[in-house]
Amino acid sequence: METRELRYFVALAEEGHFGRAAARIGIAQPPLSRAIRQLERRVGVELVQRGSRGVTLTAAGQVLYREAEAILDSVAAAVRRTRHAAQPRPTLRLALKAGGDSGLLPDVLAAFDREAGAVPVELRFCGVGEQPALIRDGDCDVALMHRTRGSEDTIPKLEVLELLAEPQVVVLPCDHRLAGRAAVHLRDLDGETIWPGSPPGADDGLQVRDAGQLMQLIALGQAVAVLSQSVRPHLRGDLVGVPVLDAPESVLLVAWGEGSRSGAVAAFVRAALTVAERARSRSAAAT
Repeated sequence: METRELRYFVALAEEGHFGRAAARIGIAQPPLSRAIRQLERRVGVELVQRGSRGVTLTAAGQVLYREAEAILDSVAAAVRRTRHAAQPRPTLRLALKAGGDSGLLPDVLAAFDREAGAVPVELRFCGVGEQPALIRDGDCDVALMHRTRGSEDTIPKLEVLELLAEPQVVVLPCDHRLAGRAAVHLRDLDGETIWPGSPPGADDGLQVRDAGQLMQLIALGQAVAVLSQSVRPHLRGDLVGVPVLDAPESVLLVAWGEGSRSGAVAAFVRAALTVAERARSRSAAAT
């Protein structure tokens, strides 16, 4: 199969009509029809059912549509990675959410700089939960991100390693009914609009783009958030973080693309693991 044929097929699947699909990709309708016929001959099955009002996908066509989207995304990501590798001065593109490094980033960057495969690091600050897509799409090489304990192994097409596990706190406005507590349990949050929706009964419909937006929502009393305890030193003066005794741990992960052979990525992962091990040792000694 050719990627051109797959692009044509995806357009047809999404438009449901040869005329609209041809206009979308900028060709006449007859060449599009011939390309789809050629694709059907290549795979040996009928992909679309043709009717007077348009086309619908067969069961086989639905499978190819899903696969074609993934293939085209992978091709586009490969192009971006290739162009990045061809730059005269290579860099390592690190994706992370602002404040989402559990305080490890300065030491990790220093340790990475001492590695034989070190290159300059380009920080890409992103919105909540955007790191996996940035790596899969070829826009970043490695990421630091948090996952709740138990969910960190469900990130498709990424390799991940655990760096640090932290207790969680609930971030509240200073005038909240629970703000003066030394600690709370998840049941104490019943009735609250909770982000990111990990506690039972939480409202998963809250849309948050970045940390600043989330903190503003909390300050306005429109939500509370259950986050890793490392956020506490960075909270605004009108917010407070209260430990949640029975919340699952928040796990800081280092993640990179599945099958990556980048020496710089490998060096960064080694540096991150070394720094995280030291941080765990300090924490154990303090307790």
